[in-house]
Amino acid sequence: MQNHLHFSKKIPDKLYFTIGEVSKIVELPTYVLRFWETEFSRVKPKRTSSGRRLYTKRDIELIMEIKYLLHEKKFTIQGARQHLDGRVGKRRPPIHRFLDDLRAELKSIRDLLD
Repeated sequence: MQNHLHFSKKIPDKLYFTIGEVSKIVELPTYVLRFWETEFSRVKPKRTSSGRRLYTKRDIELIMEIKYLLHEKKFTIQGARQHLDGRVGKRRPPIHRFLDDLRAELKSIRDLLD
């Protein structure tokens, strides 16, 4: 995503992040992250069997972009949603997203074996 360049904080290289870790990375309270799940359909962390949220690096980049749109560009939630929805056609094809996720998963497994 292009707008993650507006953030100086680097996202650690790992597969999944808890809501607490994401909260620290993006410098937002966890309740804001939960609220954004209800407002932005693309913010959908995976859930464990016990219901804990697991965010990917892509999820964090999206949250950073939403934060940028709302806090820096002063978009309304509806405006940010429309802005993000307007870019849908510009996203990478699903096969590329799948391959990115597969690469990350394989890297994670390789790191566990090293």
